[in-house]
Amino acid sequence: MRRKLIAGNWKMHLLPAGARALVERIRAEIDPLAATLAKDREVMVAPPAILIPAVAQALAGSSILLGAQNMHYEDKGAFTGEVSPPMLLAYGVTHVILGHSERRHIFHENDELINKKVLAALHHRMTPIMCVGETQDEHDSGRALDVVLRQLQRGLENIGDDHVIRIVIAYEPVWAIGTGRTATPEQAEAIHGAIRGAILERYGRERADAVRILYGGSVNDENVDSLVSKPDIDGALVGGASLKADSFARIVKARTR
Repeated sequence: MRRKLIAGNWKMHLLPAGARALVERIRAEIDPLAATLAKDREVMVAPPAILIPAVAQALAGSSILLGAQNMHYEDKGAFTGEVSPPMLLAYGVTHVILGHSERRHIFHENDELINKKVLAALHHRMTPIMCVGETQDEHDSGRALDVVLRQLQRGLENIGDDHVIRIVIAYEPVWAIGTGRTATPEQAEAIHGAIRGAILERYGRERADAVRILYGGSVNDENVDSLVSKPDIDGALVGGASLKADSFARIVKARTR
């Protein structure tokens, strides 16, 4: 059985004191249930890069995993403003979100660049959370599946059979991110099923069954149960709701059946 992953993406929010306080509140809610939750799910938070040291310290001794929101694909070099995989590893980062819609559409990252980052994460034995998803126009014109599967195919370029199971895919329709709109559980499940089908076709049943596919897009404590209870939805990539300890804790405790 695939373990669910509930991943909080803090985006560009908080300062060190606020980040530490949020971790403390989340831990107060989740740590007492860690043994029970660990049976079928993992929990991760991804703060802004500059807050990773403070959050790493605040998470010490917790089962909550530490993620990053982005990274460069090179280990070092003249890349002003970038953060490398070894820099993240030095602070205990285990997961990295790559190809988030905001990186694609605000910062114009393309599939080739995202693929390089995925390969770098795998090389450094980090878990890449590779995001795919369509815009409002693409959704309304009936091109959602074509767009998502193209992003998936290009993002998995040069990824071998033994490595694909280490990748987490996150389907996040751009039109549902930060808008309050959410794909219905049936819409999300249909896309997730198609993603798994594409992985099956390329990598075989065993690997397709092992890959985790998350849903992201205005996930909150009211809609999470209906989403993650679907058979092909293996957790959630949570934005705004992950900045509130009580909401995030409720999402972490989501009913999965």
